[in-house]
Amino acid sequence: MRQKERIENILKLLDERYGTDIICYLDHENAWQLLIATILSAQCTDARVNVVTKDLFRKYPGVEYFARADLKELEQDIRSTGFYHNKAKNIIACCQDLVEKFGGEVPESIEDLTSLAGVGRKTANVIRGNIYNEPSIVVDTHVKRISNRLGLTKEEDPVKVEYDLMKVLPKDHWILYNLQIIALGREICKAPTAKCDACFLTEFCPYYKKNSGKKTTNKKTEGAR
Repeated sequence: MRQKERIENILKLLDERYGTDIICYLDHENAWQLLIATILSAQCTDARVNVVTKDLFRKYPGVEYFARADLKELEQDIRSTGFYHNKAKNIIACCQDLVEKFGGEVPESIEDLTSLAGVGRKTANVIRGNIYNEPSIVVDTHVKRISNRLGLTKEEDPVKVEYDLMKVLPKDHWILYNLQIIALGREICKAPTAKCDACFLTEFCPYYKKNSGKKTTNKKTEGAR
């Protein structure tokens, strides 16, 4: 089967399983709230971030408040999200840049977004996709792991994975792919052990075919004993 046809089948099955609605798992009312929530989400669950930001955005109701925040106090406010020293420092510096360079508004371009403290391509693409509806591929741990297993990339570096996926996925699935793959990663294609027996993509998955072959070989070896 050609790669293009295989990918079309994968996307069709993902659409059928998880739907085609664009959903953001981080609670937010505007661009700056999503930006800060995404910074907080590094090495932290979306559910935990949503608990923290519920009170955080009441205490700091705008980027100007974060820009003037006391570092030690903000650290304690976000402590439960982990890595709170760096996150607090980056949030303050990021919001200072937003105030001083962008008039308090969250910019749209990838170049402007990644110029902000604590904002890499992943965070920038979350903003571009969810706020500005710009086709973008967000590469998190689920997307990197499962894209490798599906044979859509051989890269480990998130930026290289992003560029590989941009070459093979249609633009209308760039944002959707991330959401669907997160759902697949949480439900079935887990790390380190995938629940391949429960997966609906096995027909098109090189990882499954490689490992199911190993299981067959092992069974034959055990039988010979």
